[in-house]
Amino acid sequence: MAEDLNEQEPTAEEKAKFEQDVLKAAEDAMKMEAEANKAADQAAGEAQEQPAADQPADAAAEQPAEQTPESTESAEDVLKAELAAANDRNLRLMAEFDNYRRRTAKEQLELIETANGKLLEKLSEVQDNFERAFASENKAQDLEAFEKGMQMIYNQFAKILTDAGLEQIDPTGAEFDPNMHEALMQQPSETVPEGHVVTVFQKGYKLKNKILKTAKVIVSSGK
Repeated sequence: MAEDLNEQEPTAEEKAKFEQDVLKAAEDAMKMEAEANKAADQAAGEAQEQPAADQPADAAAEQPAEQTPESTESAEDVLKAELAAANDRNLRLMAEFDNYRRRTAKEQLELIETANGKLLEKLSEVQDNFERAFASENKAQDLEAFEKGMQMIYNQFAKILTDAGLEQIDPTGAEFDPNMHEALMQQPSETVPEGHVVTVFQKGYKLKNKILKTAKVIVSSGK
């Protein structure tokens, strides 16, 4: 199922192009609206202009032919139709983009649930092994056999976590790093250099490159 979802995932270039189309449609709509308003204002101004009564006939003849109301209305209708088409295209793109975001969020949630389901399935096997080990008919007669069984279950549990990407932080002897370690105290040491970890009180964990829990340590103050 995860593979099918990944195949449907759009690339970064497709996402960028889609967003550019949305922005361009919005700009086109605003431009069309501005042109329509400008044409309407120009038509209203020309309608108000009348030739002077005492203007010579020759001068009037030299004036350019005025637009008729029919041609003005036709130009306005064309601009209004183009504006309506741009607005409609913009609304459609916005609706498609909203649907895309919803679909992507749903697919990501399904991927997370699928991954969690697989991890929990493996962890349930560890629980089953613990229950079998503690069952009365399987109780070992000696501590050595019991310890061996517990070690096997622990190894199984640790492998599951490692396969899931969990990494244990054990900085014994390493230089103290405040990003990965939490210093509980300092103590002198004859063997560990100053500023290095003497003892790990509690190990830390990280998933891939993300720190989930810092390691709690005791840091050397030197001799």
